[in-house]
Amino acid sequence: MENIEFEKANIFDFNCIIEYSKGSIVSKIILKKGTGNITLFSFDKGQELSEHTAPFDALVQVIDGTTEIKIKGTSHSLKAGQSIIMPANIPHAVLAIEKFKMILTMIKSN
Repeated sequence: MENIEFEKANIFDFNCIIEYSKGSIVSKIILKKGTGNITLFSFDKGQELSEHTAPFDALVQVIDGTTEIKIKGTSHSLKAGQSIIMPANIPHAVLAIEKFKMILTMIKSN
């Protein structure tokens, strides 16, 4: 995972700053703070993050392609332009139905 924040007060296009990599998941940190972070991901078709939990709420914003996100065993199909919140401490998983890109915003609680 790249640990460089993007320069502030500059315009950028999320779809143009991350590429797909065959058979891989690529990530770029946009912002990283003590209160949370924003990370951009690209997933090649069939790539997945297996079921896990996180101690903070996480907003997924799909910006390209299609994904299936499971939250507490329930599947949710999302396409570009759609979002979902994965609640803190609840099992969730991500599967690339086709190549897809997402913005993940994690907010830490006090």
